[in-house]
Amino acid sequence: MTVGGTHAPGAPLPGSRALPDWIAAGVTFLASGSVLVLEVVGLRLIAPYVGITLQTNTAIIGFALAAIAIGAWAGGAAADRTDPRRLIAPLLVAGGALVVAVLPLVRFAGELLTGAAAGNVLLLAAVAVVVPAALLSAVPPMVVAMQLGSLAETGSVVGRLSGIGTLGGIVATFATGFLLVAVLPSSVILVGTGVLVVLVGLALALLLRRSAPGVTARLPVGLLVLAMATPLLAAVAPTPCEQETAYHCARVEADPERDSGRVLVLDTLRHSYVDLADPTYLEFEYVQAIASVTDAMAPAGAPLSALHVGGGGATLPRYLAEVRPGTVSRVLEVDPGVVDVDEQELGLRTSPELEVRVGDARVALDSEPAGARDLVVGDAFGGLSVPWQLTTTEALELVDGALADDGVYAVNLIDHPPLDFVRAELATLRSVFPEVLLLARAPVLAGEDGGNVVAVASRRPLPADAIAATMAGRGLAWQVAAGDELTGFIGDAGVLTDDFAPVDQLLTPYG
Repeated sequence: MTVGGTHAPGAPLPGSRALPDWIAAGVTFLASGSVLVLEVVGLRLIAPYVGITLQTNTAIIGFALAAIAIGAWAGGAAADRTDPRRLIAPLLVAGGALVVAVLPLVRFAGELLTGAAAGNVLLLAAVAVVVPAALLSAVPPMVVAMQLGSLAETGSVVGRLSGIGTLGGIVATFATGFLLVAVLPSSVILVGTGVLVVLVGLALALLLRRSAPGVTARLPVGLLVLAMATPLLAAVAPTPCEQETAYHCARVEADPERDSGRVLVLDTLRHSYVDLADPTYLEFEYVQAIASVTDAMAPAGAPLSALHVGGGGATLPRYLAEVRPGTVSRVLEVDPGVVDVDEQELGLRTSPELEVRVGDARVALDSEPAGARDLVVGDAFGGLSVPWQLTTTEALELVDGALADDGVYAVNLIDHPPLDFVRAELATLRSVFPEVLLLARAPVLAGEDGGNVVAVASRRPLPADAIAATMAGRGLAWQVAAGDELTGFIGDAGVLTDDFAPVDQLLTPYG
């Protein structure tokens, strides 16, 4: 288009195959941004099956980068061999449809690939991102090829569109991480993104057909069927979520053998058991072990000042409130959705005596009043994921600072042979606290089995015999390891620090 003999800015040259600048920019922005939406949401999509660990983060990022590289390379090569007007709209439609298809594909595959084994992580991460991300990443170089009018403008065209694509990725990353996941389920984000890309692809196909009817290829019927079928497939795909929280797929299951029993399931793991009618009923053995520590550390019925690192179903705070009236508990829980489930389905009632603070426990520990707590309970570690920032000497020094001189720290740990994580955490506890015990079943102490164990630490001598007797009184077949026995168990395990805490590499989630 010309105005007074001059080419109008933003309009394609006469006879050019270029798109209007704003359309080229919008397509590049959308294609690049959609890949980053897929990357962020893909991690949340596979987490219920393989956990949120360093390995899952690495796999998603690595496969996304590989897909971007493959797509950009292939897209550029294809644009040199074929008029990109034949390919760009089909790529957008196919890429958008497959973004939607990721949801059912991961959920069907996740039913078979549950567990943190490296093979499961890699396969699910590949399913979540590789194909749609590669297809969408082929679009920007094709847009560049369409916009190039001469070699003299190569730098400005490539630079401008590369910058717009990067900006799309940045906006998508921040918008998804800070806004979308806070207000929408992952399924809605994926389906919405995919449908938007498909619609833009269809509109672009219509535009190109009008501007170049003899050049633009028709969209294959199979591609249109795929675009229409994937949202339906997503709607019927199995989901592990009753409620999607900021960090988990959460659901509450009734205990068929106990009318008032409820189990809080986060992702694939049974995290907490709550008896709605009897807060003194403790189903999980590790909870009974920690309760035995609290029973042995102070006279019966004496109130405590307790800090709970990790909320779950708030089983222990309720127990302490029942057996030690006047106990003041503060629960640090990172996931506000878990707190909502506790209140809506597990009967949790907060009060000045049972306070819940939402946020990262490491940050909250730093603001705890010094020397105020008789008891700190650590229950933030799961079998699939461990917040490493709570395992280090620096974190344990914050725990120590929150405890009174005779206060006790009891922490639930989960590991399986060779138990490298448990041994390292015990070595780290010993670097901060002069008194450390390990509560575990005999096969675990022998290194033959794994599961939950409880480490207990303090600056005062710990009542090992009383703890053992209390556990035995509950019918709990756990033993207490101390002194030389504990030293032998720890072996040459290293101490974890903020500078070096390879927790994901040490942990063996399943035996």
